[in-house]
Parts: sequence; structure tokens; C-alpha cells
Amino acid sequence: MDKIPMTRGGFAALERELGDLKSKERPAIIRQIAEAREHGDLSENAEYHAAREKQGFIEGRIKELESILSRAEQIDTAKLSGSVKFGAIVNLVDEDTDEERTYQIVGEAEADIERGLLNIRSPLARALIGKDVGDSVEVTTPGGQRSYEILAIRYE
Repeated sequence: MDKIPMTRGGFAALERELGDLKSKERPAIIRQIAEAREHGDLSENAEYHAAREKQGFIEGRIKELESILSRAEQIDTAKLSGSVKFGAIVNLVDEDTDEERTYQIVGEAEADIERGLLNIRSPLARALIGKDVGDSVEVTTPGGQRSYEILAIRYE
């Protein structure tokens, strides 16, 4: 199986999520299922069916996280420097709107665009890789062609 690149922070966050699912969510849903069973006829027991559905989601997420973490290759981004590569925190300015944005280029498993964590496989991240401060990149997005200038690159 292929290794999954991941920052130390992303790895720690997934470990915390897995720990919470195993120590809090799983026992809580088992209690909910037991309580719902006590209400009698399971064929028309909405609480029971909802709890079983949630249990399936929790167990699926546990398996997914265990798989990701077992294949994770943690990369210490604090030891990196230079042009944009995995783990870089990049400050950009949209050349059309002058809007500034900051993204960290991370692995697929830890990506969250709302928190500025940009999937390394995304068009923007692929365009940024190998570039330096002052370089411009052109990216095709669902909203059309966008141009960004790199203002700063740092590694933490």
C-alpha cells in the first residue's frame, strides 16, 4: 500500500479523533442501542434504527482512520525550507481581487479548505509546488481562470 504524506499536526488530529471515537462515541452508542432495545418491538423502533445507523458510521470511520494512520508517513515540516513543497504555509494574493489568503499544503487525509489546509492534489497546490516568493501561478477553477502571486512561504 502507498504511504500517505501527513504533517505531524494532521497525524495528531486524526489520532485524537480515533481516540474519541473509541473511548467516547463507541461506548455511548452501545448504551443508546441497549436503551432502545428495552423499548420493545425493534421493527418499529426509530431510536434503535437511528442508533444502529450511527454505530455503522462510527465503526466505518474507526476503520478508515486506523487504515490512514497505519499508512501515514509523518513529515516534519519544521525542517523544510525553500520553494513551495509539502507542508509549506503559503501566503497568496489573488491578482484580480487583491484578496490575500494563506494555505498550508497538506495530505489528502488532513485537508480542510475552510481551515486553510489545502490538499496537495488540488489544482492550486499542484500549481504552487516548486514556486518561490514573487512567482505568479495560473489556476483553472470551477469559477474560471485565477492568478495568484506568492507573497511568503514558511515552514513550521
